[in-house]
Amino acid sequence: LILNYKNLSYKTTWVEFPDIERTMRSIGAPAASRTSDGRAVYTLPVIVDPTINPHKPTILSNPSVISEYLEITYPARPLFPEGSKALQTMFVHYLHEVFSRPLLQIMVPLSASRLPERSANHFFPPGQRPLLTGPQREQALTTVRDNFSFLSSVLDKNNDDGDGVVVSGYELTYADMALCSILIWIERVSPHEIWPHVRSWNHGRWLRLLERCRKYMDVL
Repeated sequence: LILNYKNLSYKTTWVEFPDIERTMRSIGAPAASRTSDGRAVYTLPVIVDPTINPHKPTILSNPSVISEYLEITYPARPLFPEGSKALQTMFVHYLHEVFSRPLLQIMVPLSASRLPERSANHFFPPGQRPLLTGPQREQALTTVRDNFSFLSSVLDKNNDDGDGVVVSGYELTYADMALCSILIWIERVSPHEIWPHVRSWNHGRWLRLLERCRKYMDVL
């Protein structure tokens, strides 16, 4: 999303889940985090930027680190309006740690079911993907809807100072990209089951936000 928004050229390399750690170690990518016992955890996305120094490219992991690097290195079309970095960082932390948590028990099994077999088995042994059904699914979906409704009530505070769709009130920012990433995940993994619910919630707010990001979504 950010690379497209900033009109930067790039090449995408896809890596299956079981190969992430080996591949990231081979290119010298930093660990995204560490476990409580100190073990390195490698995740995607990772960016390799040879523009500044082709002999020693910049290699970064963690979406927030990557976004800040891109904003500083390629300042055209900014996504962090002056004075907004701290608040946007807190907002994205909320999205990751609170807002999206109830989605995981619904979306992770659905995501695994759409992956190639090697990657699907990385998450769950064959035949052991815990898809929620019946009352469990309805309860999880209710919790997800509650989180969307709370966020919508917060964003409604922009209605007197913007279009009421984007987080900042007017223009797309990094916070919108992070939120749209969650919406893209839902739309592409569960277009006929979960997405029809989400797109109808809060008077279609989430569909309108996704449409604002649509032209930056294609992997070029």
